[in-house]
Amino acid sequence: MSDSTQQLPPGWTAEWDVDNQTYVFVETATGRAQWEHPDGGVSATGPPAPEGSPPTHHSTKRRQYAAGQTQAYYGGGDALAAPSFGGAPPPGGQLFTPGLTAENQFAQQQQQQQQQPGGAPYYGQQAEPDYINHPPYQQQPAYGQPPSGGGVGALTDQFGQMGVGGTKPFQIYTTNLLTSPPDPRDLEVPPPEIRLPAGAALSQSPYSNSHYSYQRSTVNALPNSGSLVSKAKIPLGLVITPYRSVKEGEEPVPVVTDQVIARCRRCRTYINPYVSFIDGGSRWRCCMCSMTNEVPQLFDWDQARNQPGDRWARAELNHAVVEFVAPTEYMVRPPQPAVYVFLIDVSHTAVQSGMVATATRTILENLDRIPNGDERTKVALVAYDTSLYFFSIPPGTTESSMLVMSDIDDVFLPKPTDLLINLNESRAGLESLLGRLNDMFQENHTIGSALGPALQAGFKLMAPIGGKIIVLSSSLPSVGGGSLKNREDPKVLGTPKESNLLQAASPFYKSFAIECSRAQVTVDMFLFSAAYQDVATLAGLPHYTSGQTYFYPAFNAARSEDAVKFAHEFGEVLAMPIMLEAVMRVRASRGLRMSSFHGNFFVRSTDLLAMPEVPTDTSYAIEIVIEETITAPFVVLQTAVLHTTCFGERRIRVITTALPITSNLSEVFASADQVAIATLLANKAVERSITHKLEDARDAVLNRLIEILQAYKTSMTAAGAGASAQLTVSDNLKMLPVLVLGLLKNVGIRQSAQIPPDLRAYAQALLTSLPSQQLIPYIHPNFYSLHNMPPEAGTVGEHGIILPPPLPLTSERLERHGLFLIEDGQTIFLYVGRDAVPQLIIDVFNLPNYDVLRGGKTTLPLLDNPFSQRVNAIVQKTREMRRGVYYPHLYIVKEDGEPPLRLWALSGLIQDRTDVLPSYQQFINQLKDKVNGSGY
Repeated sequence: MSDSTQQLPPGWTAEWDVDNQTYVFVETATGRAQWEHPDGGVSATGPPAPEGSPPTHHSTKRRQYAAGQTQAYYGGGDALAAPSFGGAPPPGGQLFTPGLTAENQFAQQQQQQQQQPGGAPYYGQQAEPDYINHPPYQQQPAYGQPPSGGGVGALTDQFGQMGVGGTKPFQIYTTNLLTSPPDPRDLEVPPPEIRLPAGAALSQSPYSNSHYSYQRSTVNALPNSGSLVSKAKIPLGLVITPYRSVKEGEEPVPVVTDQVIARCRRCRTYINPYVSFIDGGSRWRCCMCSMTNEVPQLFDWDQARNQPGDRWARAELNHAVVEFVAPTEYMVRPPQPAVYVFLIDVSHTAVQSGMVATATRTILENLDRIPNGDERTKVALVAYDTSLYFFSIPPGTTESSMLVMSDIDDVFLPKPTDLLINLNESRAGLESLLGRLNDMFQENHTIGSALGPALQAGFKLMAPIGGKIIVLSSSLPSVGGGSLKNREDPKVLGTPKESNLLQAASPFYKSFAIECSRAQVTVDMFLFSAAYQDVATLAGLPHYTSGQTYFYPAFNAARSEDAVKFAHEFGEVLAMPIMLEAVMRVRASRGLRMSSFHGNFFVRSTDLLAMPEVPTDTSYAIEIVIEETITAPFVVLQTAVLHTTCFGERRIRVITTALPITSNLSEVFASADQVAIATLLANKAVERSITHKLEDARDAVLNRLIEILQAYKTSMTAAGAGASAQLTVSDNLKMLPVLVLGLLKNVGIRQSAQIPPDLRAYAQALLTSLPSQQLIPYIHPNFYSLHNMPPEAGTVGEHGIILPPPLPLTSERLERHGLFLIEDGQTIFLYVGRDAVPQLIIDVFNLPNYDVLRGGKTTLPLLDNPFSQRVNAIVQKTREMRRGVYYPHLYIVKEDGEPPLRLWALSGLIQDRTDVLPSYQQFINQLKDKVNGSGY
């Protein structure tokens, strides 16, 4: 018998439990029990936990604190002058109550502190931002306390962790799609809540599960087996936006700066709110593989104050999204400076379109916004037509010299220094060059583009360091490596061969992209051509180097709208925080595997995603496979992105999501996230359209929707496998059919013989990179009536400008006397009815009547009347309300105006019949027939 059993308090007895290999201590008066493991540590009060349940957190073993800490915790006198939990120490310097375990005394002191008047509030009392979607927390201990042990509460907690009576089950509500037209407001509803078992998280923090804007799952109650997934037919996957922008009023991601990083020795999971502490807090058990790990010595030490710290206040135990400052062992080399190399097309076409003047002016105006916190940022300019033009800028001068390279077959750097310059040291020379660059090539009559050699030159400039190449190109690459031919063929459009136009025409760009990825170089493409530019091939560079593609067809800076849109988006890209040298990996609990990956990156090994740069507000979709039956009550998925910040610090962003496990099919359906499903299906459709055919991509999306509806009908309704007069689905999935219809009608995969391949390829680039917040309006636009909007619409409310209520996407809502707005996040249309009253035209457009109004791209005047100001406010809000750099063009569309523009605008009303594509009602009826078994 251990020492613990020889020193029992009065009224307790001890006996050896053979089954559990532990001592059981029983308080004779109450029946309360404690178990002691043979190593001498009392592990828990209450009944023993069943096999596989999360471990309990109490122990009499002392925490092994850092040197100098023991006296502060357990001693007396001056060591207690500043106890880590705040408040004065008890008389005589006694910090802990005799007879209680150390962990329970921690809890006791936290409770006392919270009850003291005027004390700092604990986390759960703080006001939470509106945008946070709180997981439902069961009765949990106060923040800062480990779960309490003992009595009935402990028993309830144990059952809760097993999923027995501790989690409120999902209520499923069935909707008949035939009689419930889609309501656009349903897309603004957060996804179904994540209902974890009681005590799943260490803390009561509302941030202990990741917000869906960072990471969202297609189901928020994960099936416990692959067979249940097969029954539900809902695709399993994650949609991750690891660096979504943080807007004013939102909580920033907390940063752990002390470089104390606790990771599982076996599976390398980062410590998070779902681990559990054992052995008096000296060890922690991994929530993914159950491995027991030592708690780092300095985990409970406040390095800033050089005194004991409060473990339960550490960000990584309270926040599911957290960033660690990494120690040197996370670095292959010291953090490199941010590097920007601009490759500017200066051919005749580029100069005449005004692209060169707009680009150089935008760079000049945004030099102060380029990330340069550590003053190490480097930049270089390389101009190109059929030759390459390098610019040497000596530090501290306003002078620069141009070096011309006409031999583009063997690209080399004409000068070893002063081509890649420090932004601070050579600022004056750079400003002078940017001011003169357009004039230098104003009379350039060269037609042609040596884009491939220019890329090789840019790569040689920055390969030793890494960074970002920003390409501005106005024509099809025509000379040197990577030259392309015009393969646009109207006869191929709408045929099975069209998918060939969406595949890369030359292996040069993919090979070059992989070389860039190895050297930590990313490529952003800004494309401006009025003619065919082969976006499908050129977009491969950003795709494999984790960059972005931006497309401005027929750009002409003489139109102020074109210049403003490009300058705004280019300026935002320059100002974007840059995360360099990144690798991303998603880990999951035992039984789950990441099976396929969608987005802009290069898969370096089976599950390691190489990202030379991580842009903000870019999303990635990952499919999940359940490999074995899961017996745990919940699982954890953790995304980790190791990167270098633009101010020279190596960091790890960790995003943790915990999901409950269910064996109940109704809970799988009731917890499904229709927005995440649509995002995953969009990514899968684009990939399939490139590897197979566009028709295959459309069929795959449609068939998956039919399978989900069939599974619901068979398993969840009285009709079962028989025919039904209804088409039913769970209420939280009722917008999925209209989202799928919008995806099928999107330019990226739509059945049509009229869509130029460049526009289709660019739409596909958007479908695979936009975060859900931007992707959903892109496939399901917003439609507002402005002429009769509520009086508060367009005015400032509690959350900014108030938007009108969205309308169903059907032309049945159009009125001949009305003014309507249709927008998809990329373009805004103001649709004006032919019978619009003159006063409306005067108030909005400052024109006398409808007849003199001209359709097309425009800038809306801001007039001195309330209606004009409200309409302008709504347009402005539409441009600003989403995350990302995009600045949508505004088009005026007249009801009897140009047919192509009118058809383009009305194509956003996806519930209408267009071309060979059905209306929503026809689509629903087709789905009903196929779900009932006819024609499928």
